[in-house]
Formats: sequence, C-alpha cells, structure tokens
Amino acid sequence: MRVLVTGADGQLGYDVVKKLKGLDTEHIGVDKEDFDLTNETETKEFILDYQPDEIIHCAAYTDVDQAEVEKELCYKVNVEGTRYVAEAAKELDAKMLYISTDYVFDGQGEEPFEVTDEPNPINYYGETKYQGEQEVQKSLDKYFIVRTSWVFGEHGDNFVKTMLKLGKERDEISVVADQYGSPTYTGDLAELIIEMIRTDKYGIYHATNEGFCSWFEFAKEIFNVADIDVKVRPVSSYKFETKAERPRNSKLSKVALFDNGFKKLIQYKESIRIYYKVSNDNIL
Repeated sequence: MRVLVTGADGQLGYDVVKKLKGLDTEHIGVDKEDFDLTNETETKEFILDYQPDEIIHCAAYTDVDQAEVEKELCYKVNVEGTRYVAEAAKELDAKMLYISTDYVFDGQGEEPFEVTDEPNPINYYGETKYQGEQEVQKSLDKYFIVRTSWVFGEHGDNFVKTMLKLGKERDEISVVADQYGSPTYTGDLAELIIEMIRTDKYGIYHATNEGFCSWFEFAKEIFNVADIDVKVRPVSSYKFETKAERPRNSKLSKVALFDNGFKKLIQYKESIRIYYKVSNDNIL
C-alpha cells in the first residue's frame, strides 16, 4: 500500500508520517513546499502522479481567530483544497481520511456530541471544516471523517507548550474554566488513524483521548506533570476577547468508534505524562 499524508509539517501530520516510518510502509508526507493546496491543477497533478492507495488529509487552515479575517484563504484551503484532494482520490479509487474538528458543533448543552448530531458551527473555521466534510462525502464512498479536539503534539505550537512556557515565566496564570472538551495527543491519534484507514469501516468518527476537562483543568494537569509551581486562576470565557466564538461544550462521544471495534485512546492525563516524557527536550 502507498500512503500520502498532507499537512506533514503540522502537529498531526508530522506524527502520522513518523508512525508510518516505523511501520516501514511506502509513504510520502507533503506540505506547502510540495504543492499549493489552493491550486487545483498542482494538487491533483501531484496526487495523481504519486498514485496513493490511501490519503490521510491533515492539511488545513487552523488559525481559528485569523480565519475570521482571512475568510477567503481559509475557504480555499479547507473547502476547495479538500475538494481537490477528494476528487483526486475518486479518480484513483483511493481511500481518504479527512481530519475534522469539534468546532463543527455549536457547543450547546452538556452531553457529548454524537456523530449523528447535526453540525452547527459558530465560527468560520468550524464552518469551513464542516463544508470540507461535505466535499469528501460528495465525492467519495470510501472515506473516513475523523473529528478530534484540543490536539497537542511534539511538532508545532499547542496549549501544552504555551502553558509550560508561561509557567516558567509567571507566578500566576488565568485560564478559561467554562469550555469543556478532551485533550488529544497526536501520537495516540496518529496510531488510530493508521489503524482505521487499513480497514473498510467507512464513515464519521469522533476520536480523542479519554476523559473530559476544562482548559483550566487541562492546565493544572500540565503543571502537575511538569512539577511546576504556578497558581492557575479559573476565569470565564468573557474575560478573553477573541475574534472567533468558541463552543462551550466540545465533548465528543466515541460510541461509533467503539461500535466498529476500534480501541479507546488512553486517558488524557496519561497522554500528557507520555508526551512530556518523550518531548521534554523539545518543549522546554
């Protein structure tokens, strides 16, 4: 099998490529330097020339606040770019796995969102990711849509790295305490993605590490693992002005994942410990 991974320079794409190397699988990881995802000709020509059997589409415009400003670029990457990849996959009869987000939901209520719940994005990033899902479904039968949340990995910027940096610089940090979700370690998610695309269990899935918490609780656990003595103060979302609205409830139900025989990812607290141990030299 030949695998193409887009967004190889991003947090998740980086770990997917890293895991594929360990499996000695024929693969290629691509990013902006290889082709412009917003250019239909470049995108399709590259993919059709490589002729993958499986495409793991991690590339995306992910700056949630800037997406409210750069709407045209965000749309070109997340919607049109995804369409080009999906159409190339269709021409090759290749499987495609598309990474989506908890932000396709509006965050209302307290229960975890099921894969069957109707998306209702409240920011432009979420809207384009949902439209990307629709592009995949429109073009393909052999697809996986994997919605995840609050990702952190060894490569690139993330909440864990930000907290560790601030914890070294400050005695007190204020963190939002009224948004809930599941932290997700890209090393764990990458393994699941590779396992999933090897099957024919097509459809929509939610995939995160186990357990729910607020950003405040997430931060406290990070400092606990790193043994950093800093006061963490819980605050309301209203204390932080952002261009894009965030969902209060980003909890995702993994019932579809388990019903199809895929294993649970480990508890998020354990994933932080593993991440901190393997990445310590790079994140401090």
